[in-house]
Amino acid sequence: MTTTKKSFSSLKSSDRILSLDIMRGVVLLGILIMNINGMGLAGAYGDPTVSGGATGWNLTTWITANFSFEGTMRALFSLLFGVGMFIFMDRLEKKGAGINAANIYFRRLMWLLVFGLIHGYLLLWTGEILYQYALMGFLVFSFRYLPPMKLTLIALLLFSIGALWTYADYKKDIKFVEQVALVEKYKSEDKALTRELQEVNVKWEEREWKRSPEGIEEYNTNMRKGYLDVVKFLAPENQHYDENWPYRYDLWDVLSMMLLGIALFKWNILSGEKSYKFYGVMAALGYLIGLSINYYEIYSIMEAEFSLLSFSKASITYDLGRVPVAMGHVGAIMLFCKLPVLKWLKISLAAVGKMALTNYVMHSVFAMFIFTGAGFGLFGTFERFELLYIVISIWIFQLILSPIWLKYYQYGPLEWIWRNLSYLKKHPFKKVS
Repeated sequence: MTTTKKSFSSLKSSDRILSLDIMRGVVLLGILIMNINGMGLAGAYGDPTVSGGATGWNLTTWITANFSFEGTMRALFSLLFGVGMFIFMDRLEKKGAGINAANIYFRRLMWLLVFGLIHGYLLLWTGEILYQYALMGFLVFSFRYLPPMKLTLIALLLFSIGALWTYADYKKDIKFVEQVALVEKYKSEDKALTRELQEVNVKWEEREWKRSPEGIEEYNTNMRKGYLDVVKFLAPENQHYDENWPYRYDLWDVLSMMLLGIALFKWNILSGEKSYKFYGVMAALGYLIGLSINYYEIYSIMEAEFSLLSFSKASITYDLGRVPVAMGHVGAIMLFCKLPVLKWLKISLAAVGKMALTNYVMHSVFAMFIFTGAGFGLFGTFERFELLYIVISIWIFQLILSPIWLKYYQYGPLEWIWRNLSYLKKHPFKKVS
């Protein structure tokens, strides 16, 4: 028996689901609201008291971002990635690709992993997620045939495991803070520190140094050096995230949202096929539950004056807030997709979404040249609210450029390269006039 090797091409434009592209565009732009803090400020992603300002408009910016965007954009990005990989594999199998479908799928993820390493180490974004998405994508493969209810239950199980781990970390932080107090007591009484307390003292002093004006200035100075110096400076940070985050966070955060995304897609929720009432209720319930929890977390942190334990305690209910808000965003975005309004904006957002990989990496390229010594070296010079001016500028640029680009080209440049590498075949790049 002989087999004939078939050639399978990537999805045509007509095969795409518009609502997913629009949502992907919204999320791609929204995620920059959070990422810009890590791109332009030292240690300021979560804690506004470290750098960037924690009063006035800076505090308002931090509250707004954490109330509506923190964790939700990443959740939706993960959700959409899971859906995208499911659709990719499903359509290959329906075309009769057989075992070759798996070859293409895993080759696609392998190259995404490479892109992620380049993105983190060479484009200088330590918060990059492509590497983690590739790793989790390998696991998604095994769940693709499960019915939506089972996918949802597995996602909830993963969320629960992550929450239990977070609670264990909170208990460790309580012990750590108590030990820090004991260290100070011993020092005041001129008592010798035990080996354990010596380790606690070193860890606390390292934390306080990183948060001090001197520590922040040292970090800023290193980020403003030449390109190769910044690559070397950030390499240990990138390595730390790559080694620890996949098992500590991504399994319970990223993978769970990927599976939940596939479930929502199988329920026809992400294709805009449900009623206006359905999406309205979805948005209302999601926001009511999630924003209430987010408000409680933010209030608690501020009441405790941004203490270590306040952040640690808030993380326990983190998923209980961000996931419902993310579902609220889904409902709101689907309503926007269905309503006969702002067609021009939908076209632009869909174009941004179709070029999600290119536009995501473009954020880091802009940041590299704006903030690091590879370009203008402005790292640490902006206040938190001032970074939003850069965010809005990048939004406008991508909303204008993306539809113009897709008028003449079939794919974004990175999407085209990714397809060629995945299929081991050169696809047409320019559109035929």
